[in-house]
Amino acid sequence: MRQLMPLILLSILCGATSSFADADTNSITVETVTQAARLTGLQFSDAKYRLMLPGLRDQVASYEVLRKFPLSNAVPSAMLFNPIPVGAKFDVHRKKFKPASPGKVQLPKNMDELAYYSIGELGALIKSRQITSVQLTSFFLERLKRYGPKLECIVTLTESLALQQARQADKEIAAGKYRGPLHGIPFGVKDLLTTKGIPTTWGTAPYKNQIIDEDATVVKRLQDAGAILVAKLSMGELAWGEVWYGGMTRNPWNLKDGSSGSSAGPAAATSAGLVPFAIGSETHGSIISPCDRCGITGLRPSYGRISRTGAMALTWSMDKLGPICRTVEDCAIVFNTIYGPDGIDQTLCDLPFNYEAKARWQKLRIAYLKKDFENEKGERKENDAATLAKLRSLGATLVPIELPKLPIHDISFVISVEGAAAFDDLTISGRDDLMKRQGQHTWPNAFREARLFPAVEYIQATRVRYLLIQETARVLKDVDVFVAPSLAGDSELLTNLTGHPCVVVPNGFSKAGTPTSICFIGNLFKEAEILEIAKAYQDSTDFHKKHPDLDKERLVKE
Repeated sequence: MRQLMPLILLSILCGATSSFADADTNSITVETVTQAARLTGLQFSDAKYRLMLPGLRDQVASYEVLRKFPLSNAVPSAMLFNPIPVGAKFDVHRKKFKPASPGKVQLPKNMDELAYYSIGELGALIKSRQITSVQLTSFFLERLKRYGPKLECIVTLTESLALQQARQADKEIAAGKYRGPLHGIPFGVKDLLTTKGIPTTWGTAPYKNQIIDEDATVVKRLQDAGAILVAKLSMGELAWGEVWYGGMTRNPWNLKDGSSGSSAGPAAATSAGLVPFAIGSETHGSIISPCDRCGITGLRPSYGRISRTGAMALTWSMDKLGPICRTVEDCAIVFNTIYGPDGIDQTLCDLPFNYEAKARWQKLRIAYLKKDFENEKGERKENDAATLAKLRSLGATLVPIELPKLPIHDISFVISVEGAAAFDDLTISGRDDLMKRQGQHTWPNAFREARLFPAVEYIQATRVRYLLIQETARVLKDVDVFVAPSLAGDSELLTNLTGHPCVVVPNGFSKAGTPTSICFIGNLFKEAEILEIAKAYQDSTDFHKKHPDLDKERLVKE
């Protein structure tokens, strides 16, 4: 019972300051505990407070020991989040991965057009020996050098490694050892993934010289597939926003705006044709939001699909890695390469990914969040209405549904509480003062606030989250996919809390010429279904084929 005492008491009782000096336990009095309890919204009698004093003083000593015990960001919590609802059953039959054929692909006369070729198209050019991996890699390295500073999206250019890997890819392909559609294809990663011998900065000054000398599982799998790492791309500090220690990552469609975050660099670089694809991450909108802002396609997989070994931990129960690409098909190709258990990340489920590009998606039961769409306003409402009309014209029967009405915003503090634990040393040491963003709505302040959340309330929030998982499963019992506005309503937060997968695709533009998007959300581990219907929609439109003009004078940053 003692271990469940509210954390808020412990922080105040310990006399916590920015340096977390050792506390004088004798200074803990009835008055101290009374004041601390007020912040929890609780009140007891003086007699009960006096009974608490000896135990609270003992607890202070225990916390001082814990604070001195070395725990790196890589050490996970023993409390593993389980997104699977009671009684859920999953298909375990594995089928062959069936992407679409890119058709006959020719090298363009204007080589700049390669910047916006899909993975399938670039792979066809390499496989047919119309271009070498060295040539393609050099092309994208040049674009990164040319436009990267304008977008403020590059943390580290890995030119030497990339050319070495490209030469090896060309050697293997020439010898007939073709590894698949990613062989020889350049890519970038959000700078929260470890890379051997290369800094992994997490986007913030306290860690800008950090080298974790190993490759993350996702990086290993891409390199094993023959892909070429060309850049570590920017992220908002510790996975919040688009501001990092090197600047503010820009929206390629309008450089006066940020690219949104926290997968800021992967989204901006992919949108601008600086890389064919990149790996991002999402805890609460960090793939959906920058993909929406930058007009590209992203996949936020189910929780427990892709290994986070080697990825910066922010919120162990919500962090997810996923591909950011030009097309839905590209997302399927990359996901097929990186998903599945690695024997280290204990949250992973070993379930199949049975994607078929030509699947008869009309057989799927498709719903939509009717009230969320109705509550939208302006250009987004118009674009989303057009999307729903397009889906109906393609043969979809859209059934209205409503997601559970539970206090999800009131339990979302689990993000900052787990984040405060992940970066406990940063707060205690006072090195959070080195971070670029300081103020009320920033991580340094949020982590300090999170130390004052009662532990009991954190556990209660996880119990509400359990109910949310069960209730969402009930709503989706007869649904395979549902369509949701990208930025309206509660679906983004709710499905991040439950761990459901989402594909975000561009669906139009504002009058100012900036992109908008739509989301396709599915049941746990059903990425194939949402990709199949999202591909059908995307193939019927041309929004993903439009690209920002980085040389336009109006886009030059002042």
